Amino acid sequence: MNWLTEYVRPKIRTLFTRSSVPDNLWHQCPSCQQMIFHRDLATNRKVCPHCGHHMRASSTERLDWTFDDNAYTRIELPRTVADPLKFRDTKRYADRLKEAREKTKTDDAITVAHGTIGGHKAIVAVMEFNFIGGSMGAAVGDAIVAAARLAVLQHVPLIVFTASGGARMQEGAISLMQMPRTVIATRMVKEVGLPFIVVLTDPTTGGVTASFAMLGDIQIAEPGAMIGFAGARVIEQTVRETLPEGFQRAEYLLEHGIIDMVVKRTELKATLARIIGLLIQQEPKAAA
Repeated sequence: MNWLTEYVRPKIRTLFTRSSVPDNLWHQCPSCQQMIFHRDLATNRKVCPHCGHHMRASSTERLDWTFDDNAYTRIELPRTVADPLKFRDTKRYADRLKEAREKTKTDDAITVAHGTIGGHKAIVAVMEFNFIGGSMGAAVGDAIVAAARLAVLQHVPLIVFTASGGARMQEGAISLMQMPRTVIATRMVKEVGLPFIVVLTDPTTGGVTASFAMLGDIQIAEPGAMIGFAGARVIEQTVRETLPEGFQRAEYLLEHGIIDMVVKRTELKATLARIIGLLIQQEPKAAA
């Protein structure tokens, strides 16, 4: 060993060895193709600072953004039969569930929590699109019913963030029956005079749109969100007409009176707090 091997060689290796850089430091906007630093994207709640495109978000992120001080309590949801029909296509349904749970760290395509929004107590149910396309099966139906019952019990508003590709085909008719069940759940909340608020995110389609997603006292959508029942191609083939530009997007639905407002994600929490304050009956303050 001499100074060449002990000193010079390590220095040369340091100069010519490329340092490892994490792959997730930069994200490309799917709309404008601009590169966004990951911290800037997180600070802006996954909204592109260049074009305003709203990227899809996880259920955990939405809960963090919605509740005061990121503080909330998840409720334990009813356990459902994992694979009632023993369904199999290219792979077993049980295996799909296992993979989705490992990927999203959630039990199914919905999470329910309670906390405060702008100081107002609320129950919030958030759908997870990354869990088998946010498809609605028995677990989602049970979760909506449980959320509605808890809202009635605590006498607080129910807010639902939708993100779904429709019914879960692996559960057949069981999945379809969640449509009337969730409709009944919304009636439970409304019959006691509590607000039911729906936030439509990209995408909200199929059986979810055809049931509880369009029954809110207030219908809010994020900018650019795709909202509809059937796909645009299917509709064009059925009616044999070319659909107008922007069809099934949030702004088109607002223009035609189907939803009440389109709200940027960065302004959504303040908007929800203001709506709850207007709709919920405030307890009179005791006289001094």
